[in-house]
Amino acid sequence: MFALPGKQAVTITDTAAVQIARLMDKGGHKGLRIGVKKGGCAGMEYTMDYVDDVDPNDEVVEQDGARVMIAPMAQMFLFGTEIDYETSLLESGFKFRNPNVVDACGCGESIKFDETIGSQK
Repeated sequence: MFALPGKQAVTITDTAAVQIARLMDKGGHKGLRIGVKKGGCAGMEYTMDYVDDVDPNDEVVEQDGARVMIAPMAQMFLFGTEIDYETSLLESGFKFRNPNVVDACGCGESIKFDETIGSQK
């Protein structure tokens, strides 16, 4: 929907691809759908859900056995995002490096986008 020819909507690091493929295999899922929803102290939050059926309106990104679907309403917010998976002494999880984010809360769970995104006609 918002893709540029020859450019994926999001990129997936090798580490994230391994983790996504592992999660898909473990649960027998077809992939992970990522999106955004209203919430959190900065206004928006990322969502991740297991997918068993691919919505024809989803943007699908595949890499090394990992499959990520981007929900239609989230595509404009996530275009250009890099999905990574990081492990530290205190936590492990997916990290989103999104060039469309203009602010985030201190815990990093909530984000704010440029107000012009999504309002263009």
